[in-house]
Amino acid sequence: MDDLGLPSVFRVGEFAARSVAAAHTRAAELLAARNGVAVPDVSVGVREAAIAFRSERYLRVDGEAAFEWAPLSGDYEAADGWVRLHCNFEHHAEIACRVLGVPQEREAVEAALRRRGRFEVEDAIAEAGGVAAAMRTRDEWLAHEQSGAVAARPLAAIGPVAAASSAGGASGAGGTGGAGRAELADRLGPSTRPLAGVRVLDLTRIIAGPNAGRVLAGYGAEVTMVRSPSLPTIRGLDLDLNFGKALRFLDLRSAEGRAAFLDLVRGADIVLQSYRPGALAALGLGAEELAAVNPALVHVSISAYGTDGPWGGRRGFDSLVQMAVGIADEGMRAGGASRPVPLPAQVLDHGAGWWAAAGAVEALNRGGGLAVDVSLAGVAAALDALGRVEPAVGLAVADPALSDVEDLLLRTPSAAGLLTHVRFPGSVAGAEFGWGGPPPIV
Repeated sequence: MDDLGLPSVFRVGEFAARSVAAAHTRAAELLAARNGVAVPDVSVGVREAAIAFRSERYLRVDGEAAFEWAPLSGDYEAADGWVRLHCNFEHHAEIACRVLGVPQEREAVEAALRRRGRFEVEDAIAEAGGVAAAMRTRDEWLAHEQSGAVAARPLAAIGPVAAASSAGGASGAGGTGGAGRAELADRLGPSTRPLAGVRVLDLTRIIAGPNAGRVLAGYGAEVTMVRSPSLPTIRGLDLDLNFGKALRFLDLRSAEGRAAFLDLVRGADIVLQSYRPGALAALGLGAEELAAVNPALVHVSISAYGTDGPWGGRRGFDSLVQMAVGIADEGMRAGGASRPVPLPAQVLDHGAGWWAAAGAVEALNRGGGLAVDVSLAGVAAALDALGRVEPAVGLAVADPALSDVEDLLLRTPSAAGLLTHVRFPGSVAGAEFGWGGPPPIV
């Protein structure tokens, strides 16, 4: 692909286009079955896909940007390299500073980290329930046991609820469950919306999971966010990533909340969840428990580093995974910078969302009753596998400002104000894509 989309030595634009096309292809297969026609053509441009992968950067509420990093989030020099802290949630900031033995002040954190090793800090904060990542080189990551665990799994693993890791991936050939697809198509009936009539429960926050729900809503699914009234979230991301969804607050830690959620599960087709692996199972709401309530349910899980290996279940976010797997180090070296250089978008988050959506639709095409598993580290491995472009070429690509992408923007009135946001990318011949309304966020 000639259009690189965004400035990077990594093939970010190509990866974005491939990810969007993977999901659109599965949606096209279901659309064809619903309407009794040949699978329609899929079209995805690199530029539109790349811009969709950084949609939160372009969101405006009444003309004003709506997302900012918290003051303590960022990269810090350690005694032997770099560490990144993610402190956008207050409890994560509190844990990091408690481990470091300092008040929540940037200068105090900087001084404490300069006295400690990067891997020591990474492990100490993780063991305390926080989130941090040491910057590794690519070779250091490839030598890490967790890298092997990630490599052993498909990008989007699909299989029986108890053993998704052993199944073939959505990144392989087309669906093998023609009979299941036909049965679903008969139940749903003809439509120009690939997922019209499909019911989705979205138990996710931040970017990756909400993006998967946003994609499914763009295909016409009825997506309901199920949110805890006590867990923190980020308003700017909520406004960008929840178009076309409904909202319901449930406390899954209470008997009443779990009962209400299971009632929703009985009528659902897909559940999306991005809690730390094992968290919902501890509440009696794991994949196997939900399958007992609704055997046809598709259960989609998104994690940072996967569920296997020594880091199976470790907390993480896109910017941290970029540090851990060598992406930030390679960006720094390629540009001759003196500090970590991340990708020009939250590519791992957005990519995980698109591949989770692709896996969800593929699981429907196979007849449902399956589990789908995607990790940000797995997305990083897939991006890595595409190779690189020369720094003189990749880093010379212009970084698109808001004014440069006006043709890719929509303006939607909402309870929060007038939202300027990136439109749904790509198309499928004969299909109607897009969201039925604004996000249900004030």
